[in-house]
Amino acid sequence: MKVITAFIVFGIKYLTKVLYRVRVNWITPEKEIRWSELRLIICLNHTSLFEFLFAAAVPNKNLWRAIDRLVLPIADVTMSRPITGLFFKLLIPNAIPITRKRDDSWTQLIDKVDGNSLIIIFPEGRMMRKDGLDKHGKPMSIKGGVVEILSKLDHGKMLIAYSGGLHHVQAPGETLPRIFKEIEVGFEQHDLGEYKKSLKSENFREAVLQDLENRKKLHC
Repeated sequence: MKVITAFIVFGIKYLTKVLYRVRVNWITPEKEIRWSELRLIICLNHTSLFEFLFAAAVPNKNLWRAIDRLVLPIADVTMSRPITGLFFKLLIPNAIPITRKRDDSWTQLIDKVDGNSLIIIFPEGRMMRKDGLDKHGKPMSIKGGVVEILSKLDHGKMLIAYSGGLHHVQAPGETLPRIFKEIEVGFEQHDLGEYKKSLKSENFREAVLQDLENRKKLHC
């Protein structure tokens, strides 16, 4: 299974480099990123299902090593689509379909937070539409699930990925992506222990959510 996934992942990477100009903003200098120590990747400014294109910015050896470790929660509605669901199952074998409720699907995700997993989460949940709102017409906001995952992690590194937005490539509701566009992503690394310590307050949950909102406004 890893070979099949690797074929898809590296195929996407090289096709992306051919069809798009990938611009990377190394908020943390590239040489300082400890890819092998990452436990959590937080992706902000969720605008498209095509954010997997940003894998083109990750070094080959780190993509290969991450394949077995990646755990990605994906909306059950997305995973239930015949073609899209199959694609994400092949791309990330440990993808977990989750509902919008705190049910068994969320428990299954939390149980995956172990010593070897690398969790990727889009904490805004729903994708931003072209009008800047979610599909229900509500303002985008960072949900509390990311705080629960953070609370389970005490060591290692965390990477925040700041999407420059992909509506010009493929917006929600559109089928085919546009090619020969520039796509942009920023990477910022934090030590998990130090990050959590820096946000110690009476309300850790709100401190994390506000910090991520502030970082999103600054870098997206």
